[in-house]
Amino acid sequence: MAPLRILCVHGYRQSGGSFREKTGSLRKLLRRHAELEFITAPHQVAPNPARNPQDQEKSSNVSDEDQRGWWFSDVQARSFDARQESESSLGLEESLDTVRAAVKDMGPFDGILGFSQGAALVAMVCALQEQQLEPAFNFRFAILVAGFRSACAQHQHFYEDLHITLPSLHVFGHEDKVIPERMSRDLLPLFPGAHILTHPGGHFVPAASAHRQVYQEFLQSFQ
Repeated sequence: MAPLRILCVHGYRQSGGSFREKTGSLRKLLRRHAELEFITAPHQVAPNPARNPQDQEKSSNVSDEDQRGWWFSDVQARSFDARQESESSLGLEESLDTVRAAVKDMGPFDGILGFSQGAALVAMVCALQEQQLEPAFNFRFAILVAGFRSACAQHQHFYEDLHITLPSLHVFGHEDKVIPERMSRDLLPLFPGAHILTHPGGHFVPAASAHRQVYQEFLQSFQ
């Protein structure tokens, strides 16, 4: 049985390479079920010595040049905060182009997985696929880890009057201080029938043996 191919979308201030390193335990946990492929966001993020909470997504071994983001909530500062309400954003369309290019050049993929800002982007990809607005997107399932709704007014059309039928697994930690559990739960009404995996920890992709059954049962239905 061939493994499922999953496109992986990293968080803010990460890159495809750093996210691959941070998900080593997950790749080991799923090695008989899935093959994970990683992409990098198109926008470089400026170093931030002040270190706001979003910077906790950054891997300790990520150089400043490798810190990337999918869009900026503060257009002038070219920065991002998941809780920042704004009228407009910068960079989302280029990031959707990056996903389109990955599907074309690296696909086909069975599923898509996102972490934090990457999971918020995955929710938008799912919305476009549900509305049949993007022929390139034909995923069979989605996994959203520490996902959330964008607070940008420009992005609200992704969430209005829409029920996404794509099977999904939503993963979040009770002690996540970067994307609090309530923000991840706010996405659930958009995904009727969503599968849920909670863990007692913080802002990371859980991959302990205790989580194996939930991941594997979810994926087995697509093999």
